[in-house]
Amino acid sequence: MISKEKLERINKLSQKSKTIGLTEDEKKEQKELRQEYLQNVRSSFKNQFKSMTVVDHEGNDVTPQKVKDLQGKGKNN
Repeated sequence: MISKEKLERINKLSQKSKTIGLTEDEKKEQKELRQEYLQNVRSSFKNQFKSMTVVDHEGNDVTPQKVKDLQGKGKNN
């Protein structure tokens, strides 16, 4: 999980970018923080999929194969 301080820094840099602009160092910092944030979001999203099961109205497991593969329940596992 990304820290509260880093999120606040991302927001501060974003606001500064919209008003007075960023220095080259700040642009680099902003890019690195955004990459870390996106990596965290993707990881969280992937973990949500790993615990997901899709069931139809008859109670049958119809979880897509791609999700089963992520869960380690695919054809080859």
